[in-house]
Amino acid sequence: MTDTGTAAPTISPALLYDDAQAAIRQLTEAFGFTRSALYESEDGVVLHAELVYGNGMIMLGSRGRDGVFDQAMAQAGPAAVYVVVEDTDAHHARAVEHGAEILMPPTDQEYGSRDYMARDVGGNIWSFGTYAPKGPEITA
Repeated sequence: MTDTGTAAPTISPALLYDDAQAAIRQLTEAFGFTRSALYESEDGVVLHAELVYGNGMIMLGSRGRDGVFDQAMAQAGPAAVYVVVEDTDAHHARAVEHGAEILMPPTDQEYGSRDYMARDVGGNIWSFGTYAPKGPEITA
């Protein structure tokens, strides 16, 4: 993706994983995210990590740490996240090369996007495609 600057995103999905280290590996290797922050306990438990893709970011950590967020998420199901990519087919090929579970191959959508869908090691659903929703209009 083209670098669009360093402005912090105003919305960042936060996900918890049973094996956050495996999630970070998959998200960076198979899906092309870049790790921008990683905070671990002395025994290697991921307390907080930030991964970026383009001008978007996700935050993630390890399940079972017994904090307020962990308790609130205890009964939550998997999340679904959509990520805009420049080349759906190339992105899909990278994911396949790294063993990602593909739920839908690259498919042309009626609304003009080309998307594919995958499941990560935590059961979350990731859609990658060319559809770029228009953000809110910014007025000065």
